[in-house]
Amino acid sequence: MLLQLDAAFDLQRDVGPWLAAQDTFEETSSTLYILNVERSGKIIYTWKGHLRNTYIGLYDPQTRQNEHLYTFERDLHIISCSVNNERTLLAVSFLQMTKEDKINQLLQSVSKCLTLLIEIHPVNYVKVLKAVDSCIRVQFLYPVESGNPFPESHLLLISEDRYIEQFHIHVVTEEHKVVIQNTGQLPRERVADDLIWAQWDMTEQRLFYIVPKESRNTLKCVQFYRDENFKLILEAPLDISLSDMELKLVNFGYDYYQDTEMAPETVNLQVFTSKTGSLCVCYSRAPDIPEEVTYSISFLHKGYSKTFTVALERTDSLQVKEVAFLNLEYYVAAYLPGHFLHLLNIQHPDLMCYSLFLTGEDASIELLHDTSIQSICKLTLLDCCSGRLFTVKINEDSLMRFMWNSKLDRDRLAALHCALVHLGSAADLEDQIIQWILENLSPCHTFDPIQEFIIASLYWRMCPESSQLDKLLPYTSLLYWNGVVPGIACTTDIISLPILKVQNCKGFWEKLNLYLENVKYAEPQLHYNNNVLRREWYKLLSEEREGRGAPTYLKNIFENARKVLSNLDTWSMEERLVPFFQEEDCQQQLLMGLMVAQLKDHLMRHLQHVGKKKMDQIVVDYVSNLLDLMCRMMEAVWRKYNLHPCIFSFDKRGSTAEFAVFHIMSRILEAANGLCMPLPPGFHSLHLGLGVRCLPLHTLLHYIDNGVLHLTETCVRKLFKDLDNTEKNEKLKFSIVTRLPEAIGQKICQLWNHPVTSNFIARNYVKLLLEKLGTRQRGRPIPDRMSIHVEFLPLNYLASMLAEIEDQGLNPFKEQDHVNAKFVEEMALKHTAMLLGL
Repeated sequence: MLLQLDAAFDLQRDVGPWLAAQDTFEETSSTLYILNVERSGKIIYTWKGHLRNTYIGLYDPQTRQNEHLYTFERDLHIISCSVNNERTLLAVSFLQMTKEDKINQLLQSVSKCLTLLIEIHPVNYVKVLKAVDSCIRVQFLYPVESGNPFPESHLLLISEDRYIEQFHIHVVTEEHKVVIQNTGQLPRERVADDLIWAQWDMTEQRLFYIVPKESRNTLKCVQFYRDENFKLILEAPLDISLSDMELKLVNFGYDYYQDTEMAPETVNLQVFTSKTGSLCVCYSRAPDIPEEVTYSISFLHKGYSKTFTVALERTDSLQVKEVAFLNLEYYVAAYLPGHFLHLLNIQHPDLMCYSLFLTGEDASIELLHDTSIQSICKLTLLDCCSGRLFTVKINEDSLMRFMWNSKLDRDRLAALHCALVHLGSAADLEDQIIQWILENLSPCHTFDPIQEFIIASLYWRMCPESSQLDKLLPYTSLLYWNGVVPGIACTTDIISLPILKVQNCKGFWEKLNLYLENVKYAEPQLHYNNNVLRREWYKLLSEEREGRGAPTYLKNIFENARKVLSNLDTWSMEERLVPFFQEEDCQQQLLMGLMVAQLKDHLMRHLQHVGKKKMDQIVVDYVSNLLDLMCRMMEAVWRKYNLHPCIFSFDKRGSTAEFAVFHIMSRILEAANGLCMPLPPGFHSLHLGLGVRCLPLHTLLHYIDNGVLHLTETCVRKLFKDLDNTEKNEKLKFSIVTRLPEAIGQKICQLWNHPVTSNFIARNYVKLLLEKLGTRQRGRPIPDRMSIHVEFLPLNYLASMLAEIEDQGLNPFKEQDHVNAKFVEEMALKHTAMLLGL
């Protein structure tokens, strides 16, 4: 079971014992039910007493205390109830439909519904707000920000006659009592008219409602403010058909009797928001065909909707056919009990492989009554029939088991992304994900798990709360996905973007506006990619080898790399198991610095309001996090195979564990090369060292020639020092010397006292000396400094010329005293003797 529910409130557990101690409680569980859940988290409930009196109570989850609010000395059917933030006023709406009331209604004109405003601090005055034949729902407003109480209380009345109005109630303190100041005519104003659907967002104090228009329905949103009353802030055309026969209300309390007696809704519609600025409309209707269910999610912040049609495996008539929608913050869940659980990624809904579609045991949710699930706010569910309030979350253990057991790439990829979303709430989850990746490098065919882990982890590390960076940083290594989910059909439709009616919005509306601006005006490829980085890196490497690079530009690039490495040093105070960061790797530092520069240019084009200092820190943190993820993966590999932290010696062959580590490092290198990502300095040396220990010579040379293994000065220097000159080792050394870059080769040849290296040094010495001579003219006769007199004029001439150049101070090997014209002469004679077989 992927979704885990914890009972934050249970009527029988949290209220039952308290009621049992009261003289007013009738031992009938069916009379105890929830009326409303306020923004403060307090829960209003009702029960019947011995004399069928109707009682209203309040449970405070902070103190876990119950409080009796009010008593009606008669049997009432309460349909709505709300208490203000200060707990001084109670609004109650009830139906006068007892047997006695029905008789009175026949004899005289008695209203069907009565709405009261009651002073309860202490119980004092009762004011009738409405006495009408249509049902009325009530809801007090609560301040979103903490601070002083409202100067006055504000109460919404929602009428079946399709209007909503707001009452303003000013209270004063008189003789230790809180009373309504003006009980005559309370100020009120219309909030909405002609609505056919409405939903209350108690957390953010927003009212969503739908009004019919000529061609299609329009979703509107009113935001209630602490000081500014309320504003119509959003309008969005909807391609959704709703019947205008009956007003449908969501999250305006719970009418137990009405909802249990009514047949299931033909239409289920809910609006979900998230702190990142996402706005989704979830919609389903009763199926026309028993064998399938259709539901749609309109991603208003993205400008498109997705409609899903699911073929049901079983068509049991007793099974519930109404899809329930759950708000899981970064995901929206579509849940059909007994059939499926569909988790849709609302920030990145473009590819279906990022959404989980579960059936069977994985799709079941324990503790929920099938017919009464209500998502009252983010990560909170109300089971109205059982009287329980649940907090819901994705169970990390179940998610990891699902990842391990999955056989399909789409399930693995979706589970991986889902797990990375929840890294912040589980400290050891990252280690579990890395362990899964290490065991599943080969089974994944349609995506690289290392690439996806690094890119997605970077995304969630850098921008979990930001509505700016998440539009600009990559969240996946995939460009498209061709896979389909068996049994589910999906169609995508372009929809009209919402219109924000207020400028310079803050909070959620500002983030939503950024989404909408990106959809309207964004470049075709808004997210950063490394294509340009790769070309520029290759260009700089070529220029550096040829000595053509601009010194100032290269200095700035290497300074960027220094900042990244310095930043990493401040993060990790513990000694690393893997021997990284113990050498300079100019190629990788060049790539680090270049990535910092290009990422900064990309972000600055779209975030011009961000200061230079903050932007510098963002890009340095991004590249630092990238290297940190590489190191964390390698640390996990080291612990998994129990390798020693010191650098390897080359006088032994590698173990099975070392060969496994070499294979993993090759996959990490492949993933990094594919996305042009820098590697920690020392990675190539360690990889080459493992290759020398684990691979046969012909395979080792094949890996070197094909760029899988990189010859680094650190590793080659150690290899030449550790290995003696046996025939086998000489063959290895000679094969490596001939493949070394010229700059490294000159240094390494000094370590190996062998005719091959001596010949190489002599040739290189002559080449460099002649290059230094250039077009300079000789100014004096050639001195006779021949140590060995031979009758071979070309060699005599060359040795004399080299001696003259040395006298002019042009010796390129000044630090090596033995490398001079005499050394070249001796090496030439030895080499000639070898060739002649002497």
